[in-house]
Amino acid sequence: MPNLWIKHARVIDPAAKRDAIGDVFVADGKIVAALSAVAKKRAKKIDARGLVACPGLVDIHVHFREPGQTHKETIGTGSRAAAAGGFTTVVCMPNTAPVADNAGTIQFIKDAAQRDAVIKVLPTGCITVGQKGQTLAPIGSLRRMGVVAITDDGDCVQSNELMRRACEYAKMFDLPLMDHCQDASLTQGAVMNEGAVSTRLGLRGWPHAAEDIIVARNVILSEYTGAHIHLQHISSKFSVGIIRRAKTRGVRITAEATPHHLAFTDEALAGYDPNFKMNPPLRTEADRRALIAGLRDGTLDCISTDHAPHTDYEKDKEFDYAPNGILGLETALAVSLDVLVRQNKFKLPFVVDLMTRRAAAVMRLPAGTLTAGAAADLCLFDPAEKWRYDAKTGFSKSSNSPWHGQTLTGRVKTTIVDGRVVFNAGKIVER
Repeated sequence: MPNLWIKHARVIDPAAKRDAIGDVFVADGKIVAALSAVAKKRAKKIDARGLVACPGLVDIHVHFREPGQTHKETIGTGSRAAAAGGFTTVVCMPNTAPVADNAGTIQFIKDAAQRDAVIKVLPTGCITVGQKGQTLAPIGSLRRMGVVAITDDGDCVQSNELMRRACEYAKMFDLPLMDHCQDASLTQGAVMNEGAVSTRLGLRGWPHAAEDIIVARNVILSEYTGAHIHLQHISSKFSVGIIRRAKTRGVRITAEATPHHLAFTDEALAGYDPNFKMNPPLRTEADRRALIAGLRDGTLDCISTDHAPHTDYEKDKEFDYAPNGILGLETALAVSLDVLVRQNKFKLPFVVDLMTRRAAAVMRLPAGTLTAGAAADLCLFDPAEKWRYDAKTGFSKSSNSPWHGQTLTGRVKTTIVDGRVVFNAGKIVER
């Protein structure tokens, strides 16, 4: 593997507070401060003039569907979609078939990632056996197998007592506990946000209180047990307020927002397009603005995609019966740049930070930095390039994206993992 010399880029490395035109050097798969004159002559040179060079993006919330649902996505195809989006590290959710509640399934996922992935794919394990919310999974065994967190994502643990015990074990084994915040008793049959739009469309509403109640529960349990609880895909302005107050007290709570909740509101469902159907649902403009404010002031820690592939024949149904979830990896950077930088005047390094260092810090991953000695995981992108996203020809196995056919601004040009170019000029560079 040749050394790399990335030249003339706008280098943004939030961990080092670096934002300047310059070069990045790679030797033996690691970032180095400089190359010798001889090494520079032999290095592979990448002219990044006009591009941003930043740490590889980190997504701590994706669904790659393997094992058991490979008609939607595989670790191989999901990792390629991630690479095309500039991501070099992702954290996979355990709601596979079978679910990842045991050492054998975790080993299967790790083997598949080693064999098929072009980026770093890290597993999580279930909180409960079968993801059924009744009995704790063998959390110690999952920890020894190398899971980076435990979660029943997709199925919120409804029992407060069981969740308390899960927090105690998570703290004991020094694992973050990620929670999909949903009081199921308030969402039976619900398909979109409860409000004026759901009434107009004649669709059963999903109250924000279903999220707020569990967010408050988790704040209480985190404060009570000392466990680190990460709140997934926050969508409600009331939840943002609960989290903000908890953080002022030093509670070990972190939280994420998704690009789709930042970009859209429930008004997008006026055409009954199931590609705008997700869990939690798109909410109001006031909720959307609260999420943006939460990212700005640090209440929300990072951006995650909740990449959730479904086949066309699964999504192409009456709105009530279509599954929740959309693709997110290939469009996340462009959408985040549009909403946060262009529309809301965030500084570009701050948005890069949300998608690199801060995301990695939530899960304590060795990623998100270009400091010397770090793994040479990089994303090179053109923040001004316009391009048309075609989900049908994307790298995911599925195409359920609300951005299909739209022109986006900000395009990933090259993705590098451990010093190896894995995506370049619109194509995956196979080993």
